[in-house]
Amino acid sequence: MNSYQETMYLLKKYHLTASKKLGQNFLIDDEVIAGIVDAAQITKEDLVIEIGPGLGTLTQCLLEKAKKVIAIELDTRMITILQDRFKLYSNFTVIEQDILKVNLQKLIEQENCLSVKIVANLPYYITTPIVMKLLEDKLPVASITIMVQKEVAQRLTAKTGERLSGSITYAIDYYSKARNILTVPSKSFIPEPKVDSQVIQLQIRDNPCVKVKDEKLFFEMIQLAFMQRRKTFLNAVSQKLEKTTMQKILQNLHIDENIRGENLTIEQFAEITNQIFEKNVASQ
Repeated sequence: MNSYQETMYLLKKYHLTASKKLGQNFLIDDEVIAGIVDAAQITKEDLVIEIGPGLGTLTQCLLEKAKKVIAIELDTRMITILQDRFKLYSNFTVIEQDILKVNLQKLIEQENCLSVKIVANLPYYITTPIVMKLLEDKLPVASITIMVQKEVAQRLTAKTGERLSGSITYAIDYYSKARNILTVPSKSFIPEPKVDSQVIQLQIRDNPCVKVKDEKLFFEMIQLAFMQRRKTFLNAVSQKLEKTTMQKILQNLHIDENIRGENLTIEQFAEITNQIFEKNVASQ
């Protein structure tokens, strides 16, 4: 039975339809499923945390490869299906909870696995909060392999300082190395979404790509720059720092004071932040 037949069987058996509220689209493309698993490079030493397993189509393949799979699912209807499908798998656990409220650090510490990998098919409406949680929690994971809306993927994997970049692009680059894996056409899902998707992978860095003396300030400056991205960086951050002071910092770093935040590289944001930090320390 292929993924399409299996999905239709389960939907009929449990009298289910996809939840629009939760942004559900069930993956039915066997080639895409294989591509995700191959990209994640799952081994028998790995703990896999799967976010939003749905009917368990991808889960099935992960269970065959991993030491253990912990599936985190918000939809109560899916919990029953997952428990029924995988009750004979000793390496499967399902948790009914909102991923944004799960203490993943504690969850990982409870397991005795050499490597941790995260795999997810993320609802479009909540992609950014989930990705930011996974990165900001600084989890001991090797990689995050996720499927997201293609347009979102372009922003997540863009190079900092380029037109497509956003504030999340800098966070992605700070914590990880992002790469595109494969494009997933809308026909690969039931129901069929209006847009294509993209599988991307974030390889978590051992250390951030730039050194900053105040991480909170670093991300605050990036947020300010992109909240008003039509303004120059100088004007966008004026609420945080006196304009004349920022002008001097930009001059010291040989950065055009008319530059917009979206055109600053992550290295430049780090240099600016470090100079602000040093001035703040000096003035105390």
